[in-house]
Amino acid sequence: METSNINLVPKSLLKKHKQRIFNTSDKFFDEEILIEEIKKIVKEEKIYLISHYYTDPKIQKITEELNGCVSDSLQMAKAGSESKSQTIVVSGVKFMGETAKILSPDKKIVMPTLKATCSLDLGCPANEFKKFCEIYPDREVVVYANTSAKVKALADWVVTSSIALEVVDHLDSEGKKILWAPDKHLGSYIKNQTKADMVMWDGACVVHEEFKHEGLKKLIKLHPDAEILVHPESPSTVVDLADCVGSTTQLIDYAKKSKAKKLIVATDKGIFYQLLKNNPEKEFFEAPTAGNGATCNSCSMCPWMGMNSIKNLHDAVKNKTNEISLNNTIMKDARISLNRMVNFK
Repeated sequence: METSNINLVPKSLLKKHKQRIFNTSDKFFDEEILIEEIKKIVKEEKIYLISHYYTDPKIQKITEELNGCVSDSLQMAKAGSESKSQTIVVSGVKFMGETAKILSPDKKIVMPTLKATCSLDLGCPANEFKKFCEIYPDREVVVYANTSAKVKALADWVVTSSIALEVVDHLDSEGKKILWAPDKHLGSYIKNQTKADMVMWDGACVVHEEFKHEGLKKLIKLHPDAEILVHPESPSTVVDLADCVGSTTQLIDYAKKSKAKKLIVATDKGIFYQLLKNNPEKEFFEAPTAGNGATCNSCSMCPWMGMNSIKNLHDAVKNKTNEISLNNTIMKDARISLNRMVNFK
């Protein structure tokens, strides 16, 4: 391997921080130094940090220490629009940065990486979705937040998992038929709960679709006193075993209030930072993502969320790299459906 361009760390520093040194792009970085510089720049330049519950615990911790927002997609969207800062750094996946830009078009929105996407977003291309909508012109188009700005621009409503059930129930009460996209598992859960007339796009989350019914039943046998927390993007056979079905925020809130000392959790493992921090006296177990004949693609961790790192967060804060840029017409159209989401009560 070529080594001539490597910036060597002084031996004294290497000895002091040897547990925190890691290699990225053929250069050595001290993580603690990067974290301190992130904090310094954010304070001096009045940058606002927003991070999702599924990002690296270190990123969540930094965001909290700097009075930023660590939350689910709905609160991330609201926080960005309510912030007085003119520069916002969004740690998560690309649609979250796009949402922040749509709701705050005059602010500079940057991300640690623009390569972090989402299987639901990838599985719902705007041009194909538009053709799907044209088949059902009489239906209210409701799309999950995990979609591109172009798809949101085609929708009547954008929802997150924390309000999706309530929004569909509201629309159903008005006699409206629903076209839902893109997550079929969340859509099926909502349809079963509300009995609304829904047609659904065939999409799924690469993380939540891997939770296994039989594996979860076996884990429950090992911990019969545990309560089961499941995100509704999971298959219905897993949802059926849950004591609580909800968004990341709803699962976190439930865990705080639960009297159970053991909880099994079926969602991205990034949530465990918040669960353990808020409930140090409780035990949390990851729901199984493997079983007979199963192939684990994500192992309960979103590979795109994992692309957010201390190194590229530092780059975003220092150099304002990876700025979100969107077509004005798309932003204008998408803002209508997104405003319905953030203003829904």
